[in-house]
Amino acid sequence: MRTKLMTFLMGLAALALSFGVTPAEAQRASFLAFGGGPTGGTFNYFANGISIYLSRAMTNVEISSEGSGGSGENLRRLHAGQVDFGIVYAGDAYLGRNGQLPNDDREYVNVRTMGYLYGAPAQLVVRADAGINSAKDLAGKRVAVGNAGSGAALAAERFFRHMGLWDDINPQFLGYSPAASAFKDRKIDAFWVLVGYPNASIIEAATQDNIALVNLHKDAEESGFYSEFPFYARVEIPADTYRGQSEPVVTFQDSTFWMTNVKVSDDVVYDALKIIYSPEGLQHMVTAHSAAREMSIEGGLNGASVLLHPGAAKFWSEQGVAIPENLKP
Repeated sequence: MRTKLMTFLMGLAALALSFGVTPAEAQRASFLAFGGGPTGGTFNYFANGISIYLSRAMTNVEISSEGSGGSGENLRRLHAGQVDFGIVYAGDAYLGRNGQLPNDDREYVNVRTMGYLYGAPAQLVVRADAGINSAKDLAGKRVAVGNAGSGAALAAERFFRHMGLWDDINPQFLGYSPAASAFKDRKIDAFWVLVGYPNASIIEAATQDNIALVNLHKDAEESGFYSEFPFYARVEIPADTYRGQSEPVVTFQDSTFWMTNVKVSDDVVYDALKIIYSPEGLQHMVTAHSAAREMSIEGGLNGASVLLHPGAAKFWSEQGVAIPENLKP
């Protein structure tokens, strides 16, 4: 019996080596790609944190975090099956499913919801002495809006177009870190981020200049933005989140979701959620990024805008979370 076992193991090793992999690698059944975001952005921290933890905890599954332009790119790559997991804003997922993204009438129907990660407040950074108290004051100004194709850039265009300002500002398609550098060098007048707080790029900018955050909630409320785009909601950024920010700032936020392609195995999705939303998994996520403090079983579907993956529906149902009719697979 021992001889037969040794012969089998040696045969497995030979087969693995013939394909250029080690026997240990040959036993890994699934290699999954996770679409994250730009370097230094919150998406990247979350994608890396989830990928690392799941790769350690799940047998026969290895997950690789991949950089991307952000929410819009992840939505498209998930739909096409180019990545298996990705982080997408609820707004982009909803509009994309219905063929209503800017300059893109394709319907991204192969993307499914897994779970809520965190709220992403719109944060518009200006110099404290610039006299900019409303988005309306940005006419003629150079504004960094995020990488082209990112969720931040899509949301910025959505908001500024709604305000009738998109053609009046000079949008710069810069990621968060490049935007902070350009702001420091006076190459732009303001920059927009759509991420959890505190954001590293805004912290960086605050160490170089006296900054202020614009009250975008007032603009949104007065212009009817919430009525037209109901997946956005009012949120308050606490005082002292950033250096020199002595008062709370009211703005609006989108909800950030962990999403997947419809063809990913039900078991993989179920197991991944069970691991990450366990007490140990949630604690790990908070160490990956403080915005993960919003993750919970109770709030796992807050703001969800597209259908659940069947594996996710099974998980949340077992946790006692009521699944709305519009989310049932």
